[in-house]
Formats: sequence, C-alpha cells, structure tokens
Amino acid sequence: MTSSNFNLCFLALVLCMTIIRSETDVYTQSRKPHNILRTCHRSDPNLNDCIKGAIEDLRPQLARGIPELFIPSCEPLYIPEIVMNQGNKGSVSVQSIYRDIRVYGPSQFILKNVKVDLEKERIRIKVWLPFLHMTANYTIEGRILMLPISGAGLSEGNYTNIEANVLVQCNTIQIGGKKHFNVQDVAIDFQIGHASIYLSDLFEGDRELGEAMNTFLNDNWRHVAQEFKPILEETIGDLFKKFANKLYHTYSLDELLPI
Repeated sequence: MTSSNFNLCFLALVLCMTIIRSETDVYTQSRKPHNILRTCHRSDPNLNDCIKGAIEDLRPQLARGIPELFIPSCEPLYIPEIVMNQGNKGSVSVQSIYRDIRVYGPSQFILKNVKVDLEKERIRIKVWLPFLHMTANYTIEGRILMLPISGAGLSEGNYTNIEANVLVQCNTIQIGGKKHFNVQDVAIDFQIGHASIYLSDLFEGDRELGEAMNTFLNDNWRHVAQEFKPILEETIGDLFKKFANKLYHTYSLDELLPI
C-alpha cells in the first residue's frame, strides 16, 4: 500500500517525461511532444542535464495533468484500483484491494539524478519526495506477522522522506515503419523514512480489536513494509510498464528524442 500509490504517479511523471522534450505553447489536444516539452537531442553531450531541466519545466502543469503525455492530474493523483495478493511468504499472507485511491503531494518530487544510456537503452533515475498523504477504500484478509487481520473501510496513510531508485530497461520496436521505444523491464528500489496508517472498520467494526491492530501496524510499520516490498515493487513495475508504453508506442523515437 505504501509505495504503490506514491510510485505510480511519481514514476509516471518522471519516467514518462524522461526521454522527451519541451517548449511553451498554448494547450491543444493535438499538440505533438515537441510543442509541449523542451527539445533534448540524443547527440547532446549534456543530455542528462537537458532531460532534468525538461522535467522541471513541466512542474507547473503536473497538478492538472498533461493528457498528450498520458500523465493524469496529480493533485490529487486518482487511481481506480490496486490489487495486492501476498501469498504465504515470510510472515505476511494477505489479500487486499484498494479502490478510489487519492494521493496528495506527488508533484512535490525532487529529481536527484537522471542517467540515460542510449547504447544500452537504459534509464536510471533517483527521486525523492518530502511527503505523501493517501486515502482509499480497502478490503483486507489474512495474517500480518502471524496475527489475523480482516476488514473493509477507509484507509489513510502519511508517508515522509521517500526515496526511489529506478532502472528502466528499454528496446526499440517497429510500429508503422518507425522506430519506437518499448519498456521491457522496470526495477524499483524504494525507501521510506517514516509511515503512519489508519484502517477503519477492522474486524467488522470491533473498536477494541481495530485500535489494537492499528497500533500494532504503526509500531511495526518498517517490518511490515519490508515484507510487502517485493510484491509492491513488482506491482509498480508492471503498472508503469503498461503506462509508459502508451506514450512510447504513440510517439516515435525521432519525435521523442531527435538526433
């Protein structure tokens, strides 16, 4: 729950903008990438700096979204549904669904580093967020650290000092006789400085059990997050791959990153 919400917006914002360009223009639905973003060229020896600047140029537009780049409104970011099933691995075995997810704060990201390796068709990104606030409707069933947990209601979370290292491996494919980027794999490693969460209506509304479980989760949030981390990172990677390829399969390599 913790990372899949912040990372989806965040990676969508940063990664989908990472290899495209920008220039100021009046908003129209038919604009091409070169009319939206600062132009960055593959031959530029300072390509990484150019990309970083292009992303910063877009910051004022992120709250309302940029439809041409398939970037949704991010204040708040709305995600219809995320399903996470953590099987009998380690000390966590949980099936959970989060719906009507709203995440506040993703446009405040700081891009620490961007490195594009055109020869290996690889992108490395390091990003940091000061805070995120999330709300969602949830259902959960299973065990966490050997304790049973079940419930359905409203979840709220506050997360601070979030850092993510992302590796995106691409290749090129032919679409309509033109070369296009294609995301093959996304590897994500994230760290959270602190988290606090609250799940309403646990154990069919049993107030005493619900408060005890919420206290337990907040006292042990680091351990719980570590158990969820592999499936969260996989879920985020799959979501981003699908999201990014909408952009890359729409615009050719020469449109996104001219020579």
